[in-house]
Amino acid sequence: MAQFEGKTVLVIGGSRGIGAAIVKRFAQEGAKVAFTYAGSADAAAALAGQTGATAIRSDAADRAALTATVREAGKLDVLVVAAGALVIGDPLEIDPDAVDHLIDLNVRAPYHASVEAARRMEDGGRIIIIGSVNGDRMPFAGGAAYALSKSALQGMARGLARDFGPRGITVNVIQPGPVDTDMNPADGPMAEGMHSFMALKRHGTAEEIAGMAAYVAGPEAAFITGSLLTIDGGFGA
Repeated sequence: MAQFEGKTVLVIGGSRGIGAAIVKRFAQEGAKVAFTYAGSADAAAALAGQTGATAIRSDAADRAALTATVREAGKLDVLVVAAGALVIGDPLEIDPDAVDHLIDLNVRAPYHASVEAARRMEDGGRIIIIGSVNGDRMPFAGGAAYALSKSALQGMARGLARDFGPRGITVNVIQPGPVDTDMNPADGPMAEGMHSFMALKRHGTAEEIAGMAAYVAGPEAAFITGSLLTIDGGFGA
């Protein structure tokens, strides 16, 4: 598989979980891949060694650092923003600073990274944001801030799709349901409850999400933009 031979891909938040699976998928398909990480230096070094990708230490919640990273990446064919934070709990008790950090990482970072990438993309580029099915549905208490951040991505993608459409640059949000990662392990305390109302009684895998990202970045998806592409095992069915 080498459909991305000669293509340059930047993954924001690529050292672990879904981001790491996306780095591996694009590298396997021939792309020149770089990815950012903030705190997982060992995981980033291991992934870079395994895939040949370039690891860049950069805090996605820091707008200046983020835009500098995207700018210094040069001409991009594909941008994937996979960095994200999860804050769950009683909104009357959650630390407001934690909510602000979540918004910085989950909303402001995808917007500023997308705009900066579009400055450097040739016509036909791809911008892919990893959102969440919780942008559509929040079936349990304590997830208001997280759902807010993922719903915001929906409006952002629709708007940027209009802005960048004349250049053939597509902007889409992939919305996973429960995926087996450190953030939401398949054997975690919430797994049984989530599986109870899913059509497929399991967590998804990071590799399944990476497969959808590769499709959206590929030539067959050139007519898909401003879309919310849900891959959730029937979580929202």
